[in-house]
Amino acid sequence: MKKIVVLILLALSTQGFAQNKLFGKDPIINLENFQKQKLYFGFYLGFNSYDFKVDYKTVSEDIQVKKNTGFNVGLVADLRLQEYINLRFEPGLYYTKRDLGYPSSYFESTPTYSDRLREVNSTYIHFPLLLKFSSLRTGNVRPYILGGLSATLNLSSNAKSIDDNYEQIFRVKSWTTNYELGFGIDIFSEYFIFSPSIRGVFGLTDELIRDKNPDSPWTGNIESLKSRAVFINFTFH
Repeated sequence: MKKIVVLILLALSTQGFAQNKLFGKDPIINLENFQKQKLYFGFYLGFNSYDFKVDYKTVSEDIQVKKNTGFNVGLVADLRLQEYINLRFEPGLYYTKRDLGYPSSYFESTPTYSDRLREVNSTYIHFPLLLKFSSLRTGNVRPYILGGLSATLNLSSNAKSIDDNYEQIFRVKSWTTNYELGFGIDIFSEYFIFSPSIRGVFGLTDELIRDKNPDSPWTGNIESLKSRAVFINFTFH
């Protein structure tokens, strides 16, 4: 992922930023009136890293969460509220994978490898509504911070399955809510605005669907299970 990010930034800096003297003493001002529009649109591509925050009913060994890098793609609608504040809607499709490793102490007898491992594959449709607070534009650069709330539909939740972990099915709720905080920078090239950003996403609600057995080693000691994520997005307007 790091190599891809570096290549994108190098390509853009070579083709656009140097050409327009982005960091020069007297830069050419690109797209000077673009953000003065009441409404404009864009799209984004990016990466994600999802985790779980696990709270326990009693003190015990932690469940180990192995994170993997996923990908994001989506659209952006940006409504200008005033010179420095915009309302953004960024619906997107997010794919990710997490592996839960359960300690042997959770089981009454020696568990098998498949008993200790739960693979949680998730395909999310993500609906964030965000406020973007921009600074003064300096040449062709304009930093910003953003934050807001989001709702997420998990298409791979297994919420409707009648089977549970005793049949190797790990279940979570279909809908969750989150709050989001992040920052980024608008970089104005000759033909488009390129906006790399990084954002933290924090689940507000418990996602876990418990097994039928209240003493289940997979869900019995979990008080709440909430998603945490980091998004790195590359937005184009």
